[in-house]
Order: sequence, then C-alpha cells, then structure tokens
Amino acid sequence: MNTKAPLPERLRPQNFEDLIGQEHLTRPDSPFRKMIDAGDISSFVLWGPPGCGKTTIARIISKMTNVMFYHFSAVSSGIPDLKKIVEETRGLFNKNKKSIVFVDEIHHFNKTQQDFLLPYVEDATLTLIAATTENPSFHINSALLSRLNVFVLYPLERPHLEEILKKAIGRMGEWSGKNIEVSLDAVETIISAAGMDARIALNILEHSVITSSSGNLGKEDIEELIKVTTFRYDKRGEEHYNQISALHKSLRGSDPDAALYWAERMLQSGEDPRFLVRRLIRFACEDVGLADPNALNLAVSVKSTYDFLGTPEGELAILELVVYLALAPKSNTVYKAEMKLKKAISETGYLEVPFVIRNAPTELMKDLGYGKDYEYSHEFPFAVNAQDYLPEALKDTVFYFPNERGYEEKLKKRLEFIKKVKKDIRNEKGN
Repeated sequence: MNTKAPLPERLRPQNFEDLIGQEHLTRPDSPFRKMIDAGDISSFVLWGPPGCGKTTIARIISKMTNVMFYHFSAVSSGIPDLKKIVEETRGLFNKNKKSIVFVDEIHHFNKTQQDFLLPYVEDATLTLIAATTENPSFHINSALLSRLNVFVLYPLERPHLEEILKKAIGRMGEWSGKNIEVSLDAVETIISAAGMDARIALNILEHSVITSSSGNLGKEDIEELIKVTTFRYDKRGEEHYNQISALHKSLRGSDPDAALYWAERMLQSGEDPRFLVRRLIRFACEDVGLADPNALNLAVSVKSTYDFLGTPEGELAILELVVYLALAPKSNTVYKAEMKLKKAISETGYLEVPFVIRNAPTELMKDLGYGKDYEYSHEFPFAVNAQDYLPEALKDTVFYFPNERGYEEKLKKRLEFIKKVKKDIRNEKGN
C-alpha cells in the first residue's frame, strides 16, 4: 500500500462486500451484480453525485474481470489518447480478447470525443464503462447513450458516512501507531461539511489528524479547519436546475422557510444573485400575477437594490423578496391566457385588424372605411361601450379568466361589471 497516497485512495474498497452504500447495485441478487459476476459485461454509465462510489465500483470490476482494463480521465485526456487506447483494444479484439475502457467524468468530453467512441462501442471492439456526476440525458450524446445502460448511484446517507469515518479512524490509528479519538460532534461536523461526499469527508478527517498535535479531535478542531462549508453545486450542471426548481416550487407552494433555504443554499454555493433575482421577477409575473400586482414592483425594486448594494448587503433584499413572494396570493391566470393566446394565433394565423378600430390619419384611409363607426368609450357611461375589438374569427373568444385570490378578486368583479354594462348597451341597441 502506498502510505503517501491520500486517505480516500488508501481506504478504497477492493470488493463489493467492503463497499459502503449503493446496495441496490452491489447486493449479490441485483441485476448489476449478476452481470458483473457472470463476466458478460455490456457498456454502461454510472451516474451519481461526487464521492458516492462510481470510480470505486469501476476499479472493483477491473479486479473481478480477466480482461484488459484502461482507466481514462475525460478531464485531462483527449482524442490522441483515445486513439492510442482504441488501437490497443482493436488488437485485443482481433485476438478474441475483451477489454474495458473506463472513462471517468465523461461529461467533460465534447461531441466529437463522444462520437469517436461510438463505433467501437457499437461493434463491441471495447466495453465502455463511463462515470458522470451530470444527467446523462443532457451530457452524453443521444447516439452513444442509446447504446449504454444507465445505473444510478444515490448520495450516501449519514449512517454510511458514519461507518466510513469510523473505519477510517481505526485504520489511521493502526497505520500511525497513535491513539486517534474523534468526538461524535466532530464526526457530525465532518459529515455536514462534506455534503455526503465520502472523498471530502475522508480528506477533512485526514487533514484534521495531520494538523492535530494530540490526535484527539473535537468539533472545534474540525470547524477551525473547514471554516466554510462547501456545497456541491455546478452553475452549469443539473444541480443548478434542481435547486432553482426547488426554490420555484417552494415559492409556488407558499412555503417561506423552504424557499429561504433553497435561495440561501444557492447564494452560499456561488450562484450569481442576479440570476436569482431574474427568476424571482419571472415568478412574480407567472405565479403571483395580478393576485398581487405589487409583487412585480417589489421584485424590480430588489434588482435595483442589489445592483446598488452588491454582495453581501444586497442579498438580504433578495431574501426579503423570497418571503414576500412565498406568502403572496397566487394567480397564473395571465400565464394561462398567454398560452391560450399563442395557441389561438398559431391556429388562426394572420387576421386583419377590423376596420372599425383602425386609425385614419388621412382622407384616403377615411374613404376606405378606416375607423368608420368607431365608438369613443369616454362618451359612454362608466367609459364602457359594447364595441367588438377582436377579429371576426375570434369574436367573443375569452382568454383571461380571473380568479378570486388577492387583488384579482377586485379585477374579477370589475370585469363582471364591465360585461354587464356591455350587455345592457347591446340590449338597448337590440343586438
């Protein structure tokens, strides 16, 4: 064993029985395990968060199979390296020998690099095992993905991390000959800081032991080392979309605590606060709408406030907006009207503006009938008349259906009043 290797590497499990977590894949009766045990391995991708065991599983497979195994990093290697490996695998294939190519972090490959692998996966020149932290649907070309089975790995849970750290503490004591003791509070602090990533947890533990003079670690020792918790987050990856979705749905569900949590998580993870404000402005339009017209005014004001104050002071205004939007009455009636409008315009195509509501700035236009019989609303009681303003093909079509939430209740009553006035006018005219 390389005693200078990082702790996660020295503790890496050598078989499925020692692997902690991912039991749905590694238990003997699972389809995945049966495939590995039988040695009839087809190309597949392991998808899961950092530090959950993807690389470890690949390395265990390399020890279990009697084939040539190539470990390839998509981060640091390119097409020339791939070509070299493919030439070797082709030679083995021609001798009826199998080979497995493990591509770690395959989402870092561009389309050309992924396309290069496709024919060799398709004709079984090589068996591809890929690992990714990103959703394969978005980060692996559809042609390549269609030839891969996808096995999902789940984030490790707290009991998994506790067991991993307990084992690590014991082994470190054996290797160093020291009596290493870590308090339960310290273990909990490590787990919280690691974000359920076993690799981070073990690195924190190792650095804490190295910097400790006594080998006895308490919560304060861990906090002094880590200072700031680092959350798993990628502003361009799936976690970005997962968390903004969580924020949006928490707001829609009128849960200020959950909404605050997700907003603060994103801010602490390095998300651009302006992105959050843009999404909150959109939420004010789409989900609060006319139930509280002030929501949009406040959202735009928060944008100006953040632009003026910046980080961190301006982030408080963002959180205030989050609470306001969560507690505001909700209405998506205008959003639904927009969808109905788009559908109607798509189906009816180009419809001319009715002559009665066209402007007539010239005599020629007047002679052609532009603006003829137009009724000036202010000359009617309540400034309401019964003129038709939609094209004939859409006459009497209703797009906006107000509800009775918040301010929109007043708008609904106003609309009902307007409709009654128009009906009375039409009755008087005999229409």
